[in-house]
Amino acid sequence: MRSSSIANTIFKVLEGQEDHLTAKEIYEKVKVTLSAVDPSTVYRSLERMVHQGQVSVSDMGGPAVVYELVTKNPHHHLVCEQCGKKLTFKNGEIADFLNEVQKESGFQITTNHLVLFGICPACQKKK
Repeated sequence: MRSSSIANTIFKVLEGQEDHLTAKEIYEKVKVTLSAVDPSTVYRSLERMVHQGQVSVSDMGGPAVVYELVTKNPHHHLVCEQCGKKLTFKNGEIADFLNEVQKESGFQITTNHLVLFGICPACQKKK
């Protein structure tokens, strides 16, 4: 099996998703189309796609990191450390903030996905 066909299938899987997927979830979806694919092949292809800037990888506080296409609209998350609730918000002000950080630091920021952890209002009330 060619790595380009696996990468294309991974791209199609991620393109059709509204949410982030773990490598295992991606493998399960790729396996539907490419039944002979090995999990390690999918994982290697994912890593290659991350290094090529096609796919982003994020720690959302779950048991595994999650992946999504970089071409999707940039967005960011607030994740509750107690209940796991996730809020998604658009790039807007975060883009301005990241641009200012780049300007002041000289760094070229390559992330398109910011995840902030905290305690949601409902969990705060439980205390």
